Amino acid sequence: MLTRFGHLVSAHARLVLAATLALLVGFALLGFTAFGKLQSEGFDDPNSESSRAAAIAAEQFPGNADLVLVADAHRPVDEARAAGLALTTSLEQQPGVKSVASYWSTGSPTLRSDAGTKAIIAVALDPDDKDAATAVIEKFDGSVDGFDITIGGRDGVGHDAEQQIGSDLVRAEAIAIPLMLALLGLAFGSVIAALLPLIIGVFAIFGTFAELSILGSSTDVSIYAVNLTTSLGLGLAIDYALLMVSRYREEYAKDADVQRSVVRTVETAGRTILFSSTAVAAALAVLTVFPMYFLRSFAYAGIGVILIAMLGALIVLPALLTVLGPRVNAGRLPWSKHLPSTVVPFWGKLARTVMRRPLRTALPVVALLGLLAVPLLNVDFGTPDDRVLPSSASSRQAGDALRDEFTTDDTAAVDVVSEGPLADLSGYAARLSTLPGVERVDSSAGTFVDGTVAATSPADARFAAPDAQRLTVVSTFDPRSDEAMDLLTAVREEPAGGTVLVGGETADLVDSQDAIADKLPLAIGLIMASTFVLLFLFTGSVLQPIRALVLNALGLSATIGVLVLIFQEGWLSGFLGFTPLPLDTSMLVLMFCVTFGLSMDYEVFVMSRIKENHDRGMALEDAVADGLSRTGRIVSMAAIILAVSFFSFGTSSVSFIQMFGIGAGLAVLIDATLIRGILVPAAMRLLGKSAWWAPKPLRRIHDKVGLSEAPVAEPAPALV
Repeated sequence: MLTRFGHLVSAHARLVLAATLALLVGFALLGFTAFGKLQSEGFDDPNSESSRAAAIAAEQFPGNADLVLVADAHRPVDEARAAGLALTTSLEQQPGVKSVASYWSTGSPTLRSDAGTKAIIAVALDPDDKDAATAVIEKFDGSVDGFDITIGGRDGVGHDAEQQIGSDLVRAEAIAIPLMLALLGLAFGSVIAALLPLIIGVFAIFGTFAELSILGSSTDVSIYAVNLTTSLGLGLAIDYALLMVSRYREEYAKDADVQRSVVRTVETAGRTILFSSTAVAAALAVLTVFPMYFLRSFAYAGIGVILIAMLGALIVLPALLTVLGPRVNAGRLPWSKHLPSTVVPFWGKLARTVMRRPLRTALPVVALLGLLAVPLLNVDFGTPDDRVLPSSASSRQAGDALRDEFTTDDTAAVDVVSEGPLADLSGYAARLSTLPGVERVDSSAGTFVDGTVAATSPADARFAAPDAQRLTVVSTFDPRSDEAMDLLTAVREEPAGGTVLVGGETADLVDSQDAIADKLPLAIGLIMASTFVLLFLFTGSVLQPIRALVLNALGLSATIGVLVLIFQEGWLSGFLGFTPLPLDTSMLVLMFCVTFGLSMDYEVFVMSRIKENHDRGMALEDAVADGLSRTGRIVSMAAIILAVSFFSFGTSSVSFIQMFGIGAGLAVLIDATLIRGILVPAAMRLLGKSAWWAPKPLRRIHDKVGLSEAPVAEPAPALV
């Protein structure tokens, strides 16, 4: 199959390149429209109780806090009443604003800071007006009518995060791209060869932006998917180009015939890329099982960039190699006296050393990775809030003020809405007010404190609607604390005399974690099953997939253990400039899928040559040593370059982006060095001849279904 494909591409190389150029222009024109269609939210399960409660509250009641403005009067806010009312009126007149509730319009003492110089203004927005939040922020953030205003709330955090990530991405690429170019020059040894992965990377990135633009027109897609598109697009393009160019140079050195060398490269390296890209795409595809569109967006972007990079490597790159021929080595760099060799004896010698004493060399590595994984025992999980942003962000300043300067924060209350009338609204509100930690319960029946009515309310649209009732349960707890979660459970368990839904910030956190926990076993099972099937079809062995899964789990556990120390316990927090928080559950799931897929990428790279040697009749130790000597340099250089791309995200000012970048970069390096260099040859030696074992029925399936190419005519010599 790949042989015929290689002949077809090389025979029509110039036509392929002309079509690619036209397609690239189309990708670019469409791709640049994506950014106006992408969203900054998507962390919540739309089918959860909290999301349904928020939808009913937004539809039936005014007074939601999409934006929370903290107005600092620098004097008692009661003395600034006229200015405060004027500010409230000005906000009410803004396009896209549904309602405004401020300290001056409601008189609620909980909307005034403990020192009395700051006040809260809660702004509810029209959910159909996508520009409303930005318009309010641009007009009111800063000094307005004698107030210094900072703007938080969900939409405020989303706006600041989107702006921050945009500037962070520019800075990260400004750091990463020069380093990657230098490493590409070192890896390829010539200017022309070093440009090839950039061509494939640009093709993959613009193609994925075009895909996200199309999807963004019909469904919600997260803006954060852009980061994965750029890093993974460049990384995989470099991986695939290193493999293809190295194999082409090897084949051309033996044959000196351009077309035959290209065809043989597609047969061998192309087969590896086909399996590798399928494995990575399968790992990212499992993100679609989660209900949050934040995670699904990474599946859209990841699968798109992987498949487009794969098509670029299998179609565009062979066409380029055909047209360039020996000129692929042109523009040799001054420091490169010789083109990098396809064989690096160091990796073969390391493999032989490991295989002579597999337990003695592998056990210290296993112990080190196990030690790094120990902090996992104390991991805490959370979802992003304003504290993922730097202290200079307006929404972070507003959040800090709400936590530190207001005894209670009505905007973080537990929100209870009914689907229909309640039989005994007063009794239900009274019971809720007696729960531990509850300061008061506001409802259309009045304000309840410790089981009794503290104040009666006239008809208030914030709490009563023809088809629903609303109660707000205000407490002194931090909405993300264990105490707040216990209170949420108690509220949900309290009999209501009707159907109620419980929402609010704490409910969003709990429901999001539950949604991920519910789907995580399925996601892990799908990754394991797809990995097992693909590696079995690739190797014909049932033990190789099991070995790969065990080693990958060990490496990823060590990586997440390090992340616990850094981002939860606060190691390096001063240097990196973030606030230690529980690890973001969504980002951990994303990092797991991405790095698991990339580990399969390197697994296939290494095993392709080992399997090829095995099929040619090499002894096990010779096959492993020769395979590593021919792929060790490719894998290590690819991992270093990809790690540079990921580590550049460590310069971000958004902590969960930092966590993803540092975690992914560390996982890639651990996999390419400790696992591929030491644990793989040790495991192969311990497995011995059984490394390629499969039951006869499965062997027959592999013979019929497994993708394979004809072996090379002459066996390669054993590596000494």
